[in-house]
Amino acid sequence: MKGSIRLFTIFGISINIHITFFLLLLFVLSGGIKWVCLVIGVFFFVTMHELCHSLAAKRFGIKVREITLLPIGGVAAMSKMPEKPSQELFISLAGPLSNIAVIIVFYYPLKVLLGADVLFHPLSAQTWPLTLAYIYWLNLMLAAFNMLPAFPMDGGRVLRAILASWLGYQRATRIAVNFGHVFALAFAYFGITRFNIILIVIAVFIYMAASNEELQVDIKETLKKFKVRDILPRDFYTCEPDTTLGKVLELVYHSHQEDFPVVDGGEMTGFVTRQEIMAAMHRFGADIAIGEIMAKDFPRAKDTDSLIKIQNIMHEKSARALPVMRDGLVVGVVTIEDIGRIYAMASQGAR
Repeated sequence: MKGSIRLFTIFGISINIHITFFLLLLFVLSGGIKWVCLVIGVFFFVTMHELCHSLAAKRFGIKVREITLLPIGGVAAMSKMPEKPSQELFISLAGPLSNIAVIIVFYYPLKVLLGADVLFHPLSAQTWPLTLAYIYWLNLMLAAFNMLPAFPMDGGRVLRAILASWLGYQRATRIAVNFGHVFALAFAYFGITRFNIILIVIAVFIYMAASNEELQVDIKETLKKFKVRDILPRDFYTCEPDTTLGKVLELVYHSHQEDFPVVDGGEMTGFVTRQEIMAAMHRFGADIAIGEIMAKDFPRAKDTDSLIKIQNIMHEKSARALPVMRDGLVVGVVTIEDIGRIYAMASQGAR
């Protein structure tokens, strides 16, 4: 996520902190060091919460690149959403269950250490024992808040996973998203009437995240209906390894194709993208051979693949274009713009 700073890496997952988090620290600094420690403690358990989501996702083959800590919580960047409702249910419950586990494991030790009067005291950061008790009970609050049956909270995903078995994925999503919008409006109402800016920010985040989830599911369900071969142009161009960059630019100008398979003796040996062409032009000039700048290790698409599969590959590999293969031969190029156009046309036609 832009504007983030990497703190450390664990289990192959980068733990990042967004720069806006420091604004929260400055805000609570006026309350004293106990409040700063309280915020740090809370986000330690938020990180643990998101990490449990991520490890559960990795169990189902879903890659997680990073976890970003924001003032309103944490966000795990997953390469794709789980394909089965049972997987989404397991992943969604993993986070809140980690917070419940903290409550169970540390209940008696803290009761003995702090005493019942302190442990069950109204939430306060007046003393260090009370601050520790506050951090402890915030785990229960994190679990309860995240289990609200509304997107983008875990409870909304649990609701969708349960409903999807009977109603289908798309309809289940719309119901969970509607719950998310209702909760967002409720938070906004209380935030405005009580002059609570944090509730207003949370309301905006919930509403936008829920709407974005509905859009992503609509895209996914639409793209499932199309194969790569459905959008391949009849004509496309390839290059040979000794083709100069200047010649490739001529092809770009005359054909509007911007990404090129590199073929040698009928076999595709490389692939060069628009970004690589422009970077090489600035660095080496027009006379360099394309074979010297082409990528030799790159993902490929089959013409029988669904567009949603290709979109997931592009997202996971951070690619905007893939060569398309049929029976070992390159038959075209598919780009993220091609996929976007198909979705736009299909959505317009459905209205």
